[in-house]
Order: sequence, then C-alpha cells, then structure tokens
Amino acid sequence: MHLAEACERLAAKHAFIVTDGVLVTAGVLAQTTASLTCGNVRYTTFERVTPEPPVELVRECIAAARDCNPDVVIGLGGGSNMDTAKLVAMILAHGGDPLDYTGDCRVPGPVRPLIAIPTTAGTGSEVSAAAVFTDTANHIKVSCLSPFLRPSFAIVDPLLTVSCPPKVTADSGIDALTHAIEAFCAVDNNEFRLPSGERTVYQGKNPLADAMSREAITLIGKYLRRAVQNGNDLEARDGMALAATLGGLAFSNAGVALVHAMEYPVGGAVHVSHGAGNGLLLPYVMAFNKPAARATLAQLPALLGSTSRIDDEDAAATEAIHLVAKLRADIGIPTRLRDLGVTEDMLPGFAAQAFAIKRLMRVNPRIPQSAEEILGIYQAAF
Repeated sequence: MHLAEACERLAAKHAFIVTDGVLVTAGVLAQTTASLTCGNVRYTTFERVTPEPPVELVRECIAAARDCNPDVVIGLGGGSNMDTAKLVAMILAHGGDPLDYTGDCRVPGPVRPLIAIPTTAGTGSEVSAAAVFTDTANHIKVSCLSPFLRPSFAIVDPLLTVSCPPKVTADSGIDALTHAIEAFCAVDNNEFRLPSGERTVYQGKNPLADAMSREAITLIGKYLRRAVQNGNDLEARDGMALAATLGGLAFSNAGVALVHAMEYPVGGAVHVSHGAGNGLLLPYVMAFNKPAARATLAQLPALLGSTSRIDDEDAAATEAIHLVAKLRADIGIPTRLRDLGVTEDMLPGFAAQAFAIKRLMRVNPRIPQSAEEILGIYQAAF
C-alpha cells in the first residue's frame, strides 16, 4: 500500500510501469498493480526491458509512455528497469532523445514524477542521480547524470529480492560493494578538480558519503555470501537491501570512478552484467589505486569483517584487495576478462574508451595519465 500512498501524494491517477518479463512471471508485477488498483490508480505496463538496455529499446519504451501520457513513471525491477524509467520520465518532460542528455548535468529541469521499486540489492538506482543504458552504435554503456533523475519516492522492500537467483544476487551485491568502495576511496572533496564551466553530480570523498560507504561495506561483508548461498535468508536479504541503498546514496554524492569507466566498454562489447563486470575489475583497480589510497584501503579489512590485527598500513591495504578478491571468488564472479569472452586485441580499444570518460577519471584517487596505464590494468585482469 505504500505505492498507492506515494501516488496519492504525487496526485497521480495514471502510472506507467517499466519492468521485465521475469517479474511478470514471478508475480511481482501483479503485486504492484494490485496496490495501484486499491488506490484507484490506472496503469499501463511496459514489460520488455532487458539488462543493460540498448538505446533502441529505451526509445520503444518512451514511445509507449507517450501514447498514454502518465502522471507518474514507476521503475520496477533491477537497475536497468529503474534507469529506463528515469529516461522515460526525462524525455516525457523535456523531449528529444536519451543520447542528447548523456554526461553530467545536461537535464534542464524536473522530470515526470518517478517512483523506484528495486527487486535486486545492488545498483542503488532507487536513490541515485544516474541512468545507464547502451549506445549500441558505439558499443559502450553511457550514462545520464542529473539531480533531477533522483526518484521522488523509493520503496525498498527486501522481500521483493527473495526471488532473485544466486547469480543475480551475486552480480547485484558485488555492484553494491563496488559503489561503496569507489565512493569511500574517491579523491577528497578538498582536492576535487572540476574544469571551469563544467557541472557535476559527483563531489568527491566527503564525511556523509564516507559514513554511508562504511555501513554499506560492513553489511555486504556480513551478508552477501549468505544471500547468495540461501535466498530465503531474510536477515541477509534485509541487510543487502539496506547496503545497496546506502551504496547508492554514497556513490551518487561522492562518485564512482575508474572501475566504472573500465567496465562501460567491456559491458558494451561482450554484454556482461554491469555488476559482474564491476566485480571482476574491482580488485585490479584497487591495486592500481593503492599508492594514492593506501590509508583508506587499510580501513577496509575491519569493515569487511576481518578479525586479524594488521598494524602496517601497506599490509592492511594489500589485505583489503585480497579480501575483496576472495569475496568475489566465493560468490562466483568471474576473475578474468577472458572468462567473459573478451579477447586480448580488444584491450587497447577499451583503454582508449575508458580514458576518455573524464567525469569518472577525475573522481579516482589515482588519476591515470594515459590510456596505456589503463591498458596495463586490463592486461592484469585479462
């Protein structure tokens, strides 16, 4: 009934629901529409969103929404569904094409009211200012970032994640960990350099984002393995749902960085899930960042649940990388790019594409000075 109340507070009489066939089959859409019916809210559904949605599919969803001109757009599902809903709300308000708004702060004003209902615990899209989709012509994932893309309401019910299979749980959970670690290790706000005339959603490391990152990392260290091993472990599902939302709040203020920049071309080329791609790359980027983020990385073992006392900062930072790599392996995330279908000849192109994403490069604690430096990380991960 929280959904009907949210619609009432938005004075919405007609909702457009963005979801996928899996959630239709699982009965999650029916639960959602029942709540709307109880609240006397009419609805139209689009049930064909796919992971890492291509821009062509996003355009189809937008066309369907235009036909019914809803008062509110509801994103029901994982990050791809919620992000597609954000893009629909954006275009309904401002027209044009999703590719017109990629990058930082290019949305000119408020979008059609948004409600986000996550059914996975990972992306944090229910509270973030980002919407990611695939630019198929250029074989890369792209993102629209704007404060106007934050949903009006986020309804986070851990019970909706119980139906997630182990792989989706693992991919989503390691994505949440990536968000929290990248936000925690971001360049400090005092040192964040934004070129003159540019605006950005991301602000670099700050005390509020740090607090949310720490709690998210702690929860993930405690509960992710359990949620993957037993989907009916409600305590673990609850902990992971909170972790994902906290991670979303952390990264959408501090920022994500080199892991995401490197995953975008990989995901665009071989269509791996965003979470699995991030999780694979995370330990390798942490190793690259260690010279510039040693003190921050050294805090991670304790947060991840390690009881070992390591007084040496460098050793503790190394242990953090080891613990993340072990967690990745324990939940079945691939450990090598070749396992995803990447070939060695793809790596230089990936490096050039990643290096060009300056809005993410400037958030990283150790800013790569060339595409060749990024190529070295890809080669280590190959």
